[in-house]
Amino acid sequence: MGGQRRTRSDELGQFVTDPLHGITLEAIVTALSDHYGWDGLGQRINIRCFTSEPSVASSLKFLRKTPWAREKVESLYLFMLRELRRSSPPSHNFPPPRA
Repeated sequence: MGGQRRTRSDELGQFVTDPLHGITLEAIVTALSDHYGWDGLGQRINIRCFTSEPSVASSLKFLRKTPWAREKVESLYLFMLRELRRSSPPSHNFPPPRA
């Protein structure tokens, strides 16, 4: 089982090896455009669907047909998530103190 990432679904005997499992391409593009803006997204990944009259619909059409571009977008999304996790303070769910 080397190299597989264990998650809560392990309790059910399942392994999740794809961190993007269950996340649609539309959700990824929307999150990236919300976070970076279309200009910022076009600067990070220089493809026309992000730089020339960008929209979610045109981006999805291109990315579904172009595996190398989709890989870049998915990679940027994972990078964005890592950066957001690093910049946010850890949340501890300690029980409230007893009176």
